Amino acid sequence: MKKALLLLLTLLAIFAVGLAIPAAHAQQPKPASAGTTTSVAESPIQKSVEAYLRNLYGFGADTVVKAGVPKEFGVEGLLEVDIEVKVGENQQTGKVYVTKDGKFMFRGEISDLAKNPVAENVAKLQTKDAPLLGDPKAPITMVEFSDFECPVCRSLHDALRGLLPNYPQVRVVFKDFPLDQIHPWARSAALAGRCVYLQDPKAFWKIYDLIYDNQDIISAENAWNKMVEFAGQSGVNVDDFKGCMASPAAGAAVDASKANGIALEVGSTPTIFVNGRRVVGADSLLIEQFIKYELEQRNPSGKN
Repeated sequence: MKKALLLLLTLLAIFAVGLAIPAAHAQQPKPASAGTTTSVAESPIQKSVEAYLRNLYGFGADTVVKAGVPKEFGVEGLLEVDIEVKVGENQQTGKVYVTKDGKFMFRGEISDLAKNPVAENVAKLQTKDAPLLGDPKAPITMVEFSDFECPVCRSLHDALRGLLPNYPQVRVVFKDFPLDQIHPWARSAALAGRCVYLQDPKAFWKIYDLIYDNQDIISAENAWNKMVEFAGQSGVNVDDFKGCMASPAAGAAVDASKANGIALEVGSTPTIFVNGRRVVGADSLLIEQFIKYELEQRNPSGKN
């Protein structure tokens, strides 16, 4: 498990830093003509990107490094390339940008200055039928994509305990994002949270606390029994809970939550959106900064 985690962290590093690299001279791939098969040879740009990343990160033959077909995305002179890196069951995806002449590649965010920087995130966030903590009409919405087995998510949980009581203007929405590939009992915990929520939305936050507070004693071997135990402590009907845990509906709800995170390019947990502003990791100072900013925008004079 430790080896798998280290491999995944290596993959994440590819897409967490900016790259400015020389690539081999290459021509933009020509569009496939009508009637051609979908299986086409890789372009020189794809080959250059794959070779460079493999060399830079020392990926051996057991690692798949795949660059997608370069495509136009609205910025003159640049092409967007989807990247997939896979080691066994561990997989990470991301994007890089390559100049059309194939000489340079970089990783970073490209923003349209004419657009609201957070509006797209807000539009994509799906908060209906998700656990909610706080005033439903609160002006600030904090959406948390988390994995119950994730140690950093537990750190966020602990930090929010101290932070949220100071800001009644914030409502919290929880979204499941179990990292099944590296956390063997994360999905069981996500299903447990969903099944408690379906019986009693308020009870969700009880099992939320119980799982994080007891994270160290939960294992893949005892996860089922622990979830049943925590469900009982949360006050829901245990027999109904057990039936729900095995139901397709609960699994579909967890999958839908994770799919929403993927649409928002969530790549690690926890990832938080404060009125659309992204925070990756348990950075309570940045979360509070965003909360204060939103409050200032609503009350510039600072008067109550």
